[in-house]
Amino acid sequence: MPLLDQIQKDITAAMKGREEARLGALRMIKTALKKHEVDSMKPLDEPTELQILNTLIKQRKESSDMFRKGNRPDLADKEDAELKLIETYMPSAPTAEEVDAAIAAAMAESGVTSLKQMGAVMKAAQAKLAGKRVDGKALSDRVRSKLT
Repeated sequence: MPLLDQIQKDITAAMKGREEARLGALRMIKTALKKHEVDSMKPLDEPTELQILNTLIKQRKESSDMFRKGNRPDLADKEDAELKLIETYMPSAPTAEEVDAAIAAAMAESGVTSLKQMGAVMKAAQAKLAGKRVDGKALSDRVRSKLT
């Protein structure tokens, strides 16, 4: 089932259940997906949907951090709840072992040993982890620690 259809069904269920917070978050997700679809003038494919959801996740994490720094835990909790809801539509995150194996394979393939060539390892590792939810910053930190 396409992601937009699934979200629409969940919106209907949230309306029937009178779940205001969940409904708002679902509408926000649907709006972001539809906006990209209209802007690009072509239907969404799965990688694009995942990219949009990753952007939304990153925004929620940053907002939550800012609200916590600004002593607004109520708003930070709202952002965290939205983040958890968005993550339910994402594929599972790879385990630490899977990430390490992908990095090792990428390093072996590319023959990279210096930190200057980190980009090649990152690109190959991300290709190996395609279809999984990978945090680019965490992957970057892992690759950097392996190369030094």
